[in-house]
Amino acid sequence: MQTTSLLDYEAQHFLWECENRVATITLNRPERKNPLTFESYAELRDLFRNLTYASDVDVVVITGAGGNFCSGGDVHEIIGPLTEMNMRDLMAFTRMTGDLVKAMRACRQPVISAVEGICAGAGAIIAMASDLRYATEGAKVAFLFNRVGLAGCDMGACSMLPRIIGQGRASELLYFGRSMSGEEGERWGFFNGLSAAPLEDAMAAATRIAAGPTFANGITKNQLHHQWNMSVDQAIECEAQAQAICMQTEDFHRAYNAFVKKQQPVFEGD
Repeated sequence: MQTTSLLDYEAQHFLWECENRVATITLNRPERKNPLTFESYAELRDLFRNLTYASDVDVVVITGAGGNFCSGGDVHEIIGPLTEMNMRDLMAFTRMTGDLVKAMRACRQPVISAVEGICAGAGAIIAMASDLRYATEGAKVAFLFNRVGLAGCDMGACSMLPRIIGQGRASELLYFGRSMSGEEGERWGFFNGLSAAPLEDAMAAATRIAAGPTFANGITKNQLHHQWNMSVDQAIECEAQAQAICMQTEDFHRAYNAFVKKQQPVFEGD
């Protein structure tokens, strides 16, 4: 398989930084609480698609500038134009936004969101589609589609959110469009932890994952995603095959040899 390097990727609609195999995406329109545009949606989708083939990125952290995560689609640059579109163009847009979530789930790298302040609409979806989420107590997560006359079924929310926080709680958020507080988010299982510095928490988790068996971590992400659609028997067989593949990796042999020598293994991702 052909691989690509993203170390020197030059983002056009957000900030991109990669160090020690951990990439950081910073949504960077702080004066408007980091809303998305048609162009930033498309660039994020394409970047996550390319991450599937990236040879030098093992974890991705997403955050927002200026004390907020993301306020969703830009009211003037997205919402307004949508009211003027025909059905064909509307379908092209909703499929494109859904493709961002598909790309986030399909890339091998675990994705970690660091959430402060407002995390609404598409911002809430990006956090939901991540593998791990850290936040401040003051974070406000709102799947607010109902409040603008739309259904809660946006970008996979009706499928994914109930699996994270439960059907009843997801129904409440999607029917009413109300904000979920940081405390609720942690108690309900949406957030993995709360602190005054969620980006530091996210980077610590990312560093720990990047130091682990990254090939095997990619298999774990793949299985966590695909087994939503499997029976238990299918899942067990799928895991048997996946684990057998991991048993052929050098990292597996390194771990065994380190155990024999009473040392800590140093994983290299192969």
